[in-house]
Amino acid sequence: MANERLRSCITGARLTVSDVAAQIGVDPKTVERWIVPGRVPHRSHRWATASLLGTDEAYLWPEIADDRRTQAASAAELVTLYPNRGAVPGPLWRSLLDGAADRIDVLVFAGLFLPDGYPEVAKLLAAKAEQGAKIRLALGDPDSDAVRRRGEEEQIGEGMAARIRLGLMYLQDAISAPGVELRFHATTLYNSIYRFDDDMLVNAHVYGAPAAHSPVLHLRRLPGGRLVDHYQASFERVWDQANGDNLPRALMLGERR
Repeated sequence: MANERLRSCITGARLTVSDVAAQIGVDPKTVERWIVPGRVPHRSHRWATASLLGTDEAYLWPEIADDRRTQAASAAELVTLYPNRGAVPGPLWRSLLDGAADRIDVLVFAGLFLPDGYPEVAKLLAAKAEQGAKIRLALGDPDSDAVRRRGEEEQIGEGMAARIRLGLMYLQDAISAPGVELRFHATTLYNSIYRFDDDMLVNAHVYGAPAAHSPVLHLRRLPGGRLVDHYQASFERVWDQANGDNLPRALMLGERR
């Protein structure tokens, strides 16, 4: 049976079978056999392919979900569960920020608690980018329906959009730095995601409750595990549809009073 998911993801990434083969280090005919007749590749090739296509290997090959090693590795990726964001130790945020060398990904609506609690975070992100780390910040578009609905659900009205604009002001040193990419999304935010190399903090969202009141999963990526890759694939889907050009009015006008 043909693997239409793999075929469509390759096409969606604007790649060819030969491109994928070259990136993964296999023969193009091998990739073709992954598509038709739908053979399941070796574990290392699954990981590399899913990473290249910005998706979850279990989405591309659902049959691996029953693999015991995959299940065990996925369970082991959970470092700990915090009952709410306030229970996450303050030094943990700083240690993850300080320790990240390759990438920092942030998916939030406002994420205002970071510059509030760590006033130096913008300069730190700028310094990380200067040292070669890839920094991607996906914030909510304050003019979007998604942000408006979230404000209504939390009974703070325009407060959610205002928090985003205020956060942008605090993040100016990072936003203006080369190597830091900022985009605005208008998606429903099911989880806030904070990725620091192989560590990830996932703040779950509950209808009608502020993110600070909801649980946080501390995950650490392990070979063969699915949890980090699953959430990372979600980040990538939001990132791909987010807009880097629709800078909110507060940022465009440079309101720095």
